Amino acid sequence: MIKYIAYCRKSTDEKDKQVLSIEAQISELKEFAKRENLTVTEFITEAKTAKVPGREQFAEVLKRIEKGQANGILSWHPDRLARNSIDGGKIIYLLDTGKLLDLKFPSFWFESTPQGKFMLNIAFGQSKYYVDNLSENVKRGNRQKLRNGVWPSKAPYGYINNPKTRGIDIDPELSKVVRKAFQLFAEGGKSFVEIAIFLHKFGIKKLDGKPVKVDQVKNMLTNKFYLGIMKYAREYYQGSHKTFISKKLFDEVQKQVEKIERPRQKGHNFAFAGLATCGECGAAITAEQHIKKYKNGTGQTFIYYRCTKKLKPCDQKYISEPNTEAQLRKTVRDCGLHEGWEPYFEKWIIKAEEKDKFTAEVETKQLNDQVQETEIKLNRLLDGYLDQVIEPEIYKQKKNELFDEKLKLEEKKSQIEKNGNVWLEPMRGFVNCALQAQKVARAENNCHDLSVVAKKVGSNFFLKDRRLSVTLDFPFAALSAEGGAASAAPNPLSISKIVTVPGLEPGTFPM
Repeated sequence: MIKYIAYCRKSTDEKDKQVLSIEAQISELKEFAKRENLTVTEFITEAKTAKVPGREQFAEVLKRIEKGQANGILSWHPDRLARNSIDGGKIIYLLDTGKLLDLKFPSFWFESTPQGKFMLNIAFGQSKYYVDNLSENVKRGNRQKLRNGVWPSKAPYGYINNPKTRGIDIDPELSKVVRKAFQLFAEGGKSFVEIAIFLHKFGIKKLDGKPVKVDQVKNMLTNKFYLGIMKYAREYYQGSHKTFISKKLFDEVQKQVEKIERPRQKGHNFAFAGLATCGECGAAITAEQHIKKYKNGTGQTFIYYRCTKKLKPCDQKYISEPNTEAQLRKTVRDCGLHEGWEPYFEKWIIKAEEKDKFTAEVETKQLNDQVQETEIKLNRLLDGYLDQVIEPEIYKQKKNELFDEKLKLEEKKSQIEKNGNVWLEPMRGFVNCALQAQKVARAENNCHDLSVVAKKVGSNFFLKDRRLSVTLDFPFAALSAEGGAASAAPNPLSISKIVTVPGLEPGTFPM
């Protein structure tokens, strides 16, 4: 009597979606064994690919065959037993030596005859061909996806793979974390490690729960996928996915990446180097260090900033670093908010959010009513056309007009939902920056931090006649115009002045 071992396998990484699950294979084999009156000693299952040798459970099946504990194998199809030449050869060898007397498959005919072995060899060969060809098929499919603008692999941070559309969608939560990480890095002063810690804090981490590696952070910050450009196998493709990182922000991040990776040159790291240009000739402002030595052996270091005078003759003189620092500190201080202002602005923002939400609801309701009215008109128009009251040409013309009107109304609704409180995000960013500016302005020996904050509050720094001028960004210009009233603790008079600054009313903050 032939004793069969039933072997069921399902590969976890297999692309062949038609293969039955292990549970389904067991059910099918039990029914087949009952119908054919087969004696099955046990069922052995395995979830592993057969592309390469090394399956533990399959080896156990062969071991028991060699020991004489069984002399037949029952499986769904020959490709469940082998998809490589070595495992297929072992099965054939056991048949040749007589240790394996029979193979049974519900979906394949086999007899232990020269013809049967020949057909089995063909089946194993087809299975191996499938594996060999699978990689090429996958590559071809990926190339077609890329041509269609679809990313064929795991979604980058801030995106999510959509199993229904097989595309890439923006993750509504993690995309905000990624955008904030880009913003923090673009501001300067942040390392890859600090960005990794920030990402970890807000849910972007490795599978083991630890922060992502430095290389992964760098890849994220330099990945043009966030601009809609995909790089796959050293080739660039235009992606069809939506983006949430602006070109300007991405370029600013690349400058910071270049600074970090730029080989450090021997020399000095001057705090205000590269901040301003000459107000007379437009050339860059460079820094110099001079050491004055005294007779007693001691010395004193002096740092100066001056025009390089590389563009044309220039009469501008140098300015000392303490003088430069004092001017920048005043500029930053006037643009700062005392920490006591934080609850006032937070309350202000919350009130603005409620106001915007109410306004959006009212406008959306009005638009919904207009859309409904348009649909009623379309239905009436159709009824008139069907009753042959309206001529076909007039019907088509009026239908197109009403349809266009409906599309415009739907577009307005979409804009309201999309924009919402869009101005409040930069408003919060302004408040945080202004609070930081106040702290930096009060601190000591922090010239580098002072330079970073100065670049946040303004741009176009010019040095002329030893005076720094700057174009302050709105609304820092409004704060500075109040003579630094917001840099002090709030009082009834300053509160009255600040909350009535033109352009700072809730809802009017610039995009």
